[in-house]
Amino acid sequence: MNVILQVEGMSCGGCASSVQRALGALAHVSGVDVDLASGRVTVHCDADLPRDALVSAVTAAGFDVRDV
Repeated sequence: MNVILQVEGMSCGGCASSVQRALGALAHVSGVDVDLASGRVTVHCDADLPRDALVSAVTAAGFDVRDV
């Protein structure tokens, strides 16, 4: 299962790494791909995860998620 998030506030590679670490620390997340230019983050999950859990992890890392 893949979930796509539109993350705002990422401006550098360090920001992208922070988002990757925050999401990658969640159970059942098998990978995270960040497209810094577009702000699009694809989360690869091996089980259903509530979108709220993903959004909370990104928010806790200091970034905002925009609804798409």
